Amino acid sequence: MSKLQWKPGTMVYPVPAVMISCGIEKEDQNIITISWTGTINSDPAMLYISVRRERYSYDIIKKTGEFVLNLVNKDLAFATDWCGVKSGRDFDKFKEMKLTPEESNIIKTPMIAESPISIECEVTKIIPLGSHDMFLAKVVAVNADEQYLDPETGAFNMQKAGLVAYAHGMYYELGNQIGKFGFSVKKKKPRKRKEGSPLKG
Repeated sequence: MSKLQWKPGTMVYPVPAVMISCGIEKEDQNIITISWTGTINSDPAMLYISVRRERYSYDIIKKTGEFVLNLVNKDLAFATDWCGVKSGRDFDKFKEMKLTPEESNIIKTPMIAESPISIECEVTKIIPLGSHDMFLAKVVAVNADEQYLDPETGAFNMQKAGLVAYAHGMYYELGNQIGKFGFSVKKKKPRKRKEGSPLKG
């Protein structure tokens, strides 16, 4: 087996496809599609988004110091792509995509009501990196659509939600679960022996 060497590039795929809602005043509210995002800390819960400085939402987020990260599913795939190729300078994206701005619980920026999970964030630091600036943010609230919650455990059902990932310019619905955390080291339960019969090796 051999591998070809390519020049340095962004090859960590798949990544989340998310819609970031931003803006406090109605005339400033906008949606930007982001793929450069992820968790950076668990206690306190923190995440990041990386945004190009020329993007319309950049100054809005920098000014307000907050945003909502909205996860998307297959039903939102079209709106996710559209909000990524159109500018808020030219369009009211909530109106054009028939998305509903919903009041957040902690911050002033609205959530996207149609999103299965909306994560309210407060910016703690902005790091200039080159093509993008990284917004480090503290998670101040997580809001989950009840239709995707397990009625017994209250856990969020990722498979039922049909969340979307992005890889090399393509959108993909997340597939089947193939394991869970720790399954590789979990001890197998011994098989029960039928009465009067030996266990087979």
